Amino acid sequence: MFQESPRSRARVALEAAQRFEVASGLLFRDKTLLQRALTHRSYLNETRYLLQADNERLEFLGDAVLDFIVGEYLYHRFPEMREGMLTNLRAALVREETLAAFAVQLNLGQHLLMGRGEAESGGRERPATLCGAFEALVGALYLDQDLEAVKTLLFALVEPTLPEFVDIAAFKDAKSRLQEWSQNTYRATPRYHTAQANGPDHEKQFTVHVVIADHVWGIGQGRSKQLASMAAAAHALDYAEAHQYDESIPLPNLLEPQTSQDADDAGETTDG
Repeated sequence: MFQESPRSRARVALEAAQRFEVASGLLFRDKTLLQRALTHRSYLNETRYLLQADNERLEFLGDAVLDFIVGEYLYHRFPEMREGMLTNLRAALVREETLAAFAVQLNLGQHLLMGRGEAESGGRERPATLCGAFEALVGALYLDQDLEAVKTLLFALVEPTLPEFVDIAAFKDAKSRLQEWSQNTYRATPRYHTAQANGPDHEKQFTVHVVIADHVWGIGQGRSKQLASMAAAAHALDYAEAHQYDESIPLPNLLEPQTSQDADDAGETTDG
């Protein structure tokens, strides 16, 4: 551990805040809020200066602010969207991976006050740390200004990637709806069978079949098993909805009928 004088610590924190303001274009009235948002707890552990607060309380506040703002934004942005899909979309936008990516766009990790050991072990690139720092920044910005300031920051980051997140949310919603339909219609839970995995490890393409009552109802492809299974569910749901007014829904003729044991023998199979 090393110790800094109060004056030295205050100067380091102020300079870090000023550098971030210049780089990001975000200007704070109360610089101490920004300084706190940029202070990782490992910095205080190593400096042993107990009067400076870390960013964890601001992280707590920012998490709540993000949930509200994203929820309100999606409610008005997609007035016809189902509640289930809205929930999936909000979850995708506020999850750790997404918020860490926003922090990377702001180069937030490079401006954090962090202990030497934490920094040397990759702390400035760690997704959980970046996510927490972004939440703390949101909390600080809300306290320093208002919700509108947070919205200006957040929407600029969200809008360019929104179509991708809408697709993911739609696929997740399709899995939930397919499971509900399958259980009501066949008293069976969809099972997802990985039929193929082609290509090199860094560009692998997966093919997944969704099996309901021993019959393949949908086929999907994607860069991961999760994305492929979501696409398979959407395929199956499209077929079921296309025949919803038929007296009885004909079984889709995608593959030869197979038993659950056949699917288990052929490859990895998981429940919905």
